Amino acid sequence: MPTFSYGGQALIEGVLMRGRDAVAVALRHPDGHIVYATERLDSGFHGTRWSKWPFVRGLVVLYETLVMGTRWLVRSANVQAEEEGVELGRGAVALMLGMTLVAGVGIFFLLPLFVASFTTGSFQNGLIQHLVEGLVRVGIFLGYLVLIGRAPDIHRVFQYHGAEHMTIHALEAGDPLTVAKVRQYPTAHQRCGTEFLVVVILLSIIAFSLVGRQEPLIMVGSRVLLIPVIASVGYEILRFGARHRSNPILKVLLYPGLIVQMITTKQPSDDMIEVAIVSMEQALEADGEPVPAGSGDFPREPMRIGTPAAAAAVPLDPPPGS
Repeated sequence: MPTFSYGGQALIEGVLMRGRDAVAVALRHPDGHIVYATERLDSGFHGTRWSKWPFVRGLVVLYETLVMGTRWLVRSANVQAEEEGVELGRGAVALMLGMTLVAGVGIFFLLPLFVASFTTGSFQNGLIQHLVEGLVRVGIFLGYLVLIGRAPDIHRVFQYHGAEHMTIHALEAGDPLTVAKVRQYPTAHQRCGTEFLVVVILLSIIAFSLVGRQEPLIMVGSRVLLIPVIASVGYEILRFGARHRSNPILKVLLYPGLIVQMITTKQPSDDMIEVAIVSMEQALEADGEPVPAGSGDFPREPMRIGTPAAAAAVPLDPPPGS
């Protein structure tokens, strides 16, 4: 059983696993075989002393997840389109991330504020506005997940999301990474990004209610400026909850996140579980961790990135001192 808590992300026909010092990606190529790649975590923040501080480490993980997750999501889509020669530069990734963040802040944080301000303007009690704002934010979030989940391609992403969680469960239980063993575990996981978003939404209701009813500019500014604070606190709550799963109070508090994962995770097929296992095995090897004895040894090939003829995904050397 590894000493590090591995996480992951579903991609287009694949899974990304985030380890201690690297990420590993496995994809099901359109011709049916599994391709993989590994990449060192080198954001400039990773591994520094302050990046391990409480309430800071969550922001570092979030930054690395957004940057690398966006890049690999696009790459996975290119593989399925058999356009492996297409590669996004840092500027394109930054632009895409910026547009996504602006849209996310506008839709999930500012739009509920405007709706609540408009519909509750005649009420003197500011608490009513904050309750309406929170309900609108929850409604938009759940409606968005249900709506995109109706698309066949996104439904498959949700299946890979389930495979990712099931594989992490098996690793944490010390089981060999085989399809039969992984299949025994649930698709929901306490450290899921979906659960993180649920915690962030609940914390935002509390935080913004403390700000109270102010001038419009102050209320808009508070929604933007408090996002990093809420995210860092939410990460620590999720991390603490994952370490104390048996605590009945925490179970109740974090249960809404598990419920929402009924939307964002679905039961995967066996071939999807194989992809998740390969991704985890490559992540373990990249970190210098042993793969559990008896794990599946599925055929795989290094992924080609950059140009169709050049294999750019060279397996990483183990971390120093491993």
